[in-house]
Amino acid sequence: MFVRHAESAAAHPGVPFPVIEGGHADPPLHPDGERQAEAVGARLAAEAVTGLYVTPLVRTHQTAAPLAARLGLEPVVIPELREVHMGEWEGGEFRIRFARHDPLALRVLREQRWDLIPGAEPMAAMRARVRAGLRRVLDATAPGTTAVVVGHGAVIAELLHQATGSEPFAFVQIANGSISRLVVRPSGRQVLQSFNETAHL
Repeated sequence: MFVRHAESAAAHPGVPFPVIEGGHADPPLHPDGERQAEAVGARLAAEAVTGLYVTPLVRTHQTAAPLAARLGLEPVVIPELREVHMGEWEGGEFRIRFARHDPLALRVLREQRWDLIPGAEPMAAMRARVRAGLRRVLDATAPGTTAVVVGHGAVIAELLHQATGSEPFAFVQIANGSISRLVVRPSGRQVLQSFNETAHL
């Protein structure tokens, strides 16, 4: 099960977010995001979750915290599932450019490639990285049990693209705090059971 992190702090021109992990923007949750995180925790508290996973970025830790407290689980960090590195558009610049309908931002969406952004992570490398991250989660999850990954929009979209064979950006419109359910059969076949559940929000 994938949960997109709750809403993070707003990006403002000239006020970049702090960065970690080789330049990844690391904003905390917005107060609205804190409420979304509580709603996620309440929604999933009754699920038979045996593993809870986050990325190195604080917004996933903060989103997972209410669920972790309810279930008594310690979140495990999976570095391979961190957000796509946006190169020169890190630190909040990515959001600002998209909000302004920057021509290159529109081209990124049209051509469905993050690596059109100067200095951004190559698509092939990102795809291999997130596939390896999911493999780590699956290897730690016993058959018939449920794991929750609190992650990032572009990464969840990529994993669902890989699972379904969709267009690369078919799943990028995913809400903060939403839930998407991916079932992995013993054969390894992946079935998308639901996408972008938001009724709990």
